[in-house]
Amino acid sequence: MDIPPHNRQGEGLSEPSSLGRVSSSFNLSASPQGFSHTPSLSKGGASLVTDKTRIASKAKQLKPFATEDIKILLLENINQTGRDLLAKQGYQVEFLRTSLPEDELIDKLRDVHVIGIRSKTMLTARVLREAKNLIAIGCFCIGTNQVDTQYAARHGIAVFNSPFSNSRSVAELVIGEIIVLARQLGDRSNELHKGSWNKVSSGCWEIRGKTLGIIGYGHIGSQLSVLAEAMGMSVVFFDAVNLMALGTSKQVSTLEVLLRSADFVTCHVPELPETNNMIGEKELETMKVGSYLINASRGSVVNIPALIEAMRAGKIAGAALDVYPTEPAGNGDYFVNDLNPWAEDLRSLKNIILTPHIGGSTEEAQSAIGVEVGDSLVRYVNEGTTTGAVNMPEVSLRSMNLDEPNHCRVVYIHHNVPGVLKEVNQILGDHNVDKQMTDSRGDVAYLMADISNVSTPAVRALYQRLEILGSCIMTRVLY
Repeated sequence: MDIPPHNRQGEGLSEPSSLGRVSSSFNLSASPQGFSHTPSLSKGGASLVTDKTRIASKAKQLKPFATEDIKILLLENINQTGRDLLAKQGYQVEFLRTSLPEDELIDKLRDVHVIGIRSKTMLTARVLREAKNLIAIGCFCIGTNQVDTQYAARHGIAVFNSPFSNSRSVAELVIGEIIVLARQLGDRSNELHKGSWNKVSSGCWEIRGKTLGIIGYGHIGSQLSVLAEAMGMSVVFFDAVNLMALGTSKQVSTLEVLLRSADFVTCHVPELPETNNMIGEKELETMKVGSYLINASRGSVVNIPALIEAMRAGKIAGAALDVYPTEPAGNGDYFVNDLNPWAEDLRSLKNIILTPHIGGSTEEAQSAIGVEVGDSLVRYVNEGTTTGAVNMPEVSLRSMNLDEPNHCRVVYIHHNVPGVLKEVNQILGDHNVDKQMTDSRGDVAYLMADISNVSTPAVRALYQRLEILGSCIMTRVLY
């Protein structure tokens, strides 16, 4: 059972509404009442799910009783694997292929409990403020900079992403771009498409024996390092923290050292204030004459007008860009000066590869992302587990057993202030707490406790006592 969450965004408690379903696990005639801003959840009761596979494993699956009342909105063409996984839970899943304008998005989110997005949907504080029922956000991609994660955390909304699943796809794309740039394949292909035969070797190179400089040695950068060495390249990398180098790669102490030594420079960093215009006029001037620049990270990392000038001057021999400061919301003829004032100048350059943010756009990556993020959302909605959340403490408890029918799980998200645990444990102390875990992250703390031998009225009373605490952000009770 899931006693519905109360997401405190400046409102008082609503009047209790009957949960109108019988709880088979408590054998009572009525389920506990709950306080909620979530009309659909507040109408559902609770029941123990006893499918045969769970019985065999002796694991009791905690999930909301009326799963058809949980509404999920998936935008930006989320992969079929993720859609199927969520639909299999019985949730109401609405799927759209594109992102939505902000005002339309706000209207859509008013009765949604979970939203799944990729990189183009902007979940700002203004948007999230109106999403009174939202409990979780799934970013079906690596980055979460499109979400105001701090606002979400302060209002009990967990944010999940997929930090690993598309790493190989991006690394392979960069390897391909290194070869294409070194051999000027893009220009030769375009010329021949226009009927011009231009067989030249000047300015075309093997990549064997060249030096690759990787800025950001995370999941993508480290995989790229291994692939590049297999192609005969030497690898140096720069990262903000000291990391173990794979193979024969070497970490350098400063970005300047990397730029002066690398024939190819590739960026794999998050969007942070520190990485904004990380490669600008000064850095391009530091790079070797005739070197190449690749950016498959975030559009704010490279100062593109400065890159245009460096390529026109012959300082940079070629570049590959997969990300841009401003990107269209959908497919179409939008990559023009109205979008970015330098777009047409960029398109006019020689030996430049321009791709529409497709680093992770492979069937394998999108399928894996669908499973990874979908699983995280199901575990959070059904069990309260925050493992993998980017804005919440990671808290998980072992599963309940099927021979524990009168147990419930309490999830209490609260402000991280002194005295909260004392207050909460005074409430929980009236019951037998089997297991409990709490952790904090910044201003937000997350407590989860399993309680045994509780009656439905006791669960209702426990929920109400937690809700009125001044520290409360959101309370959920699952059984």
